[in-house]
Amino acid sequence: MLSSDMQPPRSRQGRRRRRPDPPRRHPAPPPAASGSYEQGPYEHDPHGAGQQQSGHDPQGRGPGGYDPQGRGPYPPDPNTPDPNTPGLYGPDPYGEPPRRRDPYQGSSGMGQDLDRAFVGASRSRRLFRAMVVIVVGLILLAGIAAFGFLLFGSPGGKGGLAAPRNDPGPKSSPQGHADAAPGTPPVITPRRAPYIPAVGTGRFVRPAAGTSRVYGRGKVMRYMIEVEGGIRQQPLVFARSVEKILADPRGWTAGGRWGFKRVDSGTYDFVVRLASPGTVDKLCGAYGLETNGQVNCSGGKQVVVNLRRWLLLTTYYRQQPDQYHALVINHEVGHRLGYNHMTCGRKGRLAPVMQQQIFGLKGCLANGWPYDRRGRFITGPGVP
Repeated sequence: MLSSDMQPPRSRQGRRRRRPDPPRRHPAPPPAASGSYEQGPYEHDPHGAGQQQSGHDPQGRGPGGYDPQGRGPYPPDPNTPDPNTPGLYGPDPYGEPPRRRDPYQGSSGMGQDLDRAFVGASRSRRLFRAMVVIVVGLILLAGIAAFGFLLFGSPGGKGGLAAPRNDPGPKSSPQGHADAAPGTPPVITPRRAPYIPAVGTGRFVRPAAGTSRVYGRGKVMRYMIEVEGGIRQQPLVFARSVEKILADPRGWTAGGRWGFKRVDSGTYDFVVRLASPGTVDKLCGAYGLETNGQVNCSGGKQVVVNLRRWLLLTTYYRQQPDQYHALVINHEVGHRLGYNHMTCGRKGRLAPVMQQQIFGLKGCLANGWPYDRRGRFITGPGVP
């Protein structure tokens, strides 16, 4: 009986079955030629260097892949895999990790075409939105420009608005006008009587600063300011008062037909003169007008203001000197522009500036301006 039969059977628990070695990935080198010597992998190298350090080829080639017999380099062995082939020995732990392949990108470049198509579509959408914004902006600007032209650009209105329909406009060419009526217009008797000589020197003086900018639109009316000597009135003070009245938005500029500019030389359309009662009679009489030393007149290119009217006002404008001064200038300049006399149109309303208010308001309210604050012309029935 064999000794193996005498031994008790061993338990299979805990025994590990040995797996066969995995197949070698590299083919075994061909056997060496007869009569040649090949150093084994475990044979001692007398020079202390391994096979790879000595540079021998496992197929019997010399160092560096050259034939030891001097026949030149060997051609590459087709059975030996190239170690530089990607993926042969797995990912390089020290190199760049392998990139993930785009599933939408094929060999024909479809992914790049899709990307370019998406980028082009996005640019087209942005360009379309920009064009829409530009077109809308141009439309808005055109609408604003059209509205501004209608509001400020059309001639004959306040600031460019169309002239009010109730503005009759000039009825005649400029001619002589005087506020003549039976009796003497009532005046205010001040506590201290101002200096009003019957006749001045007859010589007129212009203020030192005799120019201004243009006020209003339409035909520009150039005018001068002159004050008679010997009446103790400052030409510059009177000039500033007249300039302020003609530049007021309630004045004749509101109609859009005229603008006013004060000048001190050259051509002019009319001259505003402040004179004594005697000089007024002389100047107005040259146009066939009777003033009797009491009223103002407008004849030719002259707008003559009576010093008595300027200082004593009228009882209907008590404690309203600026309002009455506006009435005097606007009334006489209105004659120079071609407007005739008017009367009160309805009780309780503002009196037309072309009404002879110094002789009574006839139920209207005192008013020294041709237009109201809303740019409406204040009119009434015409009178001779």
